[in-house]
Amino acid sequence: MFQLFHLTQGSGASLQQQLREQIAGAILNGNVPLNKALPSSRKLSQQLKVARNTVVIAYEHLLDDGYIVAKERCGYFVNPDILNGKVKLDVIDPNDESQVPGILPNWQDRFKLNPSKQINVKKPKDWQNYDYPFIYGQFDSTMFPTVNWRECCKDAISGPSIKDWAADRFDKDDPLLIEQIRTRLLPRRGVWAGADEILVTVGAQQALYLLVKLLMDKDSTIGLEEPGYVDIRNIASLNPAKIKSIPVDSDGMLVGEPLKGCDLVYTTPSHQCPSTVTMPLARRYELLQQASDEDFIIVEDDYESETNFNSNPTPALKSLDKNDRVIYVGSLSKTLAPGLRLGYIVGPAEFIKEARALRRLMLRHPAANNQRSVALFLERGYHDSLIMNIMRNYQTRWRAMDEALTKYLPESHNQPTFGGSCYWVKGPEGLNAKELQEMAITKSILIEAGEIHFLQQPAPQNFFRLGFSSIATDKIEPGIKELAELIHELV
Repeated sequence: MFQLFHLTQGSGASLQQQLREQIAGAILNGNVPLNKALPSSRKLSQQLKVARNTVVIAYEHLLDDGYIVAKERCGYFVNPDILNGKVKLDVIDPNDESQVPGILPNWQDRFKLNPSKQINVKKPKDWQNYDYPFIYGQFDSTMFPTVNWRECCKDAISGPSIKDWAADRFDKDDPLLIEQIRTRLLPRRGVWAGADEILVTVGAQQALYLLVKLLMDKDSTIGLEEPGYVDIRNIASLNPAKIKSIPVDSDGMLVGEPLKGCDLVYTTPSHQCPSTVTMPLARRYELLQQASDEDFIIVEDDYESETNFNSNPTPALKSLDKNDRVIYVGSLSKTLAPGLRLGYIVGPAEFIKEARALRRLMLRHPAANNQRSVALFLERGYHDSLIMNIMRNYQTRWRAMDEALTKYLPESHNQPTFGGSCYWVKGPEGLNAKELQEMAITKSILIEAGEIHFLQQPAPQNFFRLGFSSIATDKIEPGIKELAELIHELV
């Protein structure tokens, strides 16, 4: 049985760790006899063709963890106590009518929601293996501050820190993180808030879910940008709320007549998703005035606020709001790491109180150790340094993208004025971006077809998005050149 174990070099786990886990799994599955000694370290190392010390260390860990026991002069045996409490399933005799299973439930009839049937943006898990990954929302591991992050994680699990955060906080957030968001992140956008006006979330995604759940019902209308962010559309449709698409022009979401009848308006004014246009100051004031006059709430998703190449960025809507009409959603996904899943909501204390109560029913609060690690990372200035590094690199790629698109696909795009990490490209009439996406994969190029961002059908087929957060600068020009050649083949 032990010959069937498979140990792989370079898998991310050490050989002794792999061996330990596989032996533990075999024990828990009942595949190792209780009354038979495990192979000696010498014999097992020969069978698996690994160093004897690898097996010795694995056995020592299993002994410490209680999976095996040592018997003098006999070797190691399975510890029978490790199997106590495990359910033993009797084999069903198909000829015994009393044991034949009954009717299985029809799950499709029981589901009140079918979120799995919604259309979502999909990204290849192996995107890093492509030569030209123009994929949006992924980060460049070469820019990740490994040493600084490791330091903060280590300090977050020190004795005093564990004592501080490990107890059940119920619905409370790490006060140090709240203070850092309040004094470091928000002032960059001109936003000032008290501690009772901030709630930490598991990414901006959870923030949007809480917002829609609290503020929308089947009789409510939410205004969404067209084209716009797919996930907010899917979240809103689960309620189900009434969705009204609001056209976007070169200055972002239109105001005035298109917003009539809305109870809630979702917008990405700094870097519109996906068109990348920035809403100018004048329109922001118009939007705020209309929200006050017609009594609707604005959700401002400032998702790429940190990646700004403009020396005089337009202030956040929230910073201009004098009537508590704007609820601000922020995230660390685009700077620190998308996998960290840490975001925050800023809004009136009355709203945050209810959002906190709803979040408690879902998961109480985001993992406290992660909150402390991020708080330390912010407090020590590491996030500020990371932002400067990201901006230097992104700005170089931003220019390279503009030059390459201007050269090979002229008149296909406008350079994002705010910065960000992607370009929204309008291909020639007659182009099917989905077909282009499939053809590009065969050339080791990843792009994202833009049709999914449109609510109105039939949607334009010739738009696509090119991200530059995870592609090296020297790969941009040759990647765009090859992509342009594919477009010319299709049109």
